Amino acid sequence: MPEPAEPAPEVAVVVATYNRSARLRLLLASLAAQSLARDRYEVVVVDDASTDDTQLALGEATRQGLPVRSLRIKRGGGPAAARERGWRSSRAALIAFIDDDCHADPGWLESIVTEIQPDDWAFLQGRTAPNPAELGRLGPFARTIDIGELTTTFNTCNMVYPRAVLERIDGFDTEAFGDRRTAGEDTDLAWRAIEVGAQPRFEPTALAFHAVEDLGPVGMLRIAARWTPAVRAFARHPRLRHDRLVHGVFWKPTHMWLARALLAAVLPRRLWPLAAWLALPYVRSLWARAKLAGNPGLAPYYIAFDLIETAAIVRGAARERTPMA
Repeated sequence: MPEPAEPAPEVAVVVATYNRSARLRLLLASLAAQSLARDRYEVVVVDDASTDDTQLALGEATRQGLPVRSLRIKRGGGPAAARERGWRSSRAALIAFIDDDCHADPGWLESIVTEIQPDDWAFLQGRTAPNPAELGRLGPFARTIDIGELTTTFNTCNMVYPRAVLERIDGFDTEAFGDRRTAGEDTDLAWRAIEVGAQPRFEPTALAFHAVEDLGPVGMLRIAARWTPAVRAFARHPRLRHDRLVHGVFWKPTHMWLARALLAAVLPRRLWPLAAWLALPYVRSLWARAKLAGNPGLAPYYIAFDLIETAAIVRGAARERTPMA
């Protein structure tokens, strides 16, 4: 007679990773330190064709007793494909997604299994805070994620779905969001879940910490330019447009104020009172951002950043044939 199969873990932690072995080691160490008993969870790391020592880091974690399985994609398919392969490889009834530039509070998984059940027609967003050990890196060219309440974008840095919900919506759309340059695949996943009736919840005790990366001025401009693919999620989900966009069109208030300032710049001189009124909100925002950074000379840089970011959104809007800026 065949031996009975081992019971499935209660929760699977799914991590998509690419060339972040140092960060991945920190994440794996935090997962090994969870208060939840190790026989109640597993870790599935999908290596999206990394060229660094990611496989060495995974081997170290296995030898230290972490219940981790490694899957490797030979040709990079992007985060949607990696996460899709990861959750489908597990038999767990709860799927927790965390990013490879995060690490988890020791009580993260304990909070998850307490606050959401496999038969709940719901999904859970946990709290994400900047890494306390890296707060000294915060500055005008730093990137991190700070989530203290339910959002509309549902970043997979800290999200939990019952397996039944993922199966109902057939997981990530790997065709629409199918490469490393993609963005918005996690937002699309959550809104498709909402559209079949799943209710989002926020749980502050399910805490993860996000890296604080000082990217420098050029690195931040690269971030600004990468949002083109994210427009697809907004084109697909009208409620997302309504809930997230300013007046249903603008990515953020600064984009709206920039559009007003650009209009002011082309008005004839005789309409200078109107031009001044149009430009004033953007000028105020530039001053506030430069003052916050402690460097008024950054105002031209912020103009360049806003122009690049708005252009990325407009490019995506043209591709998706949806009004957005």
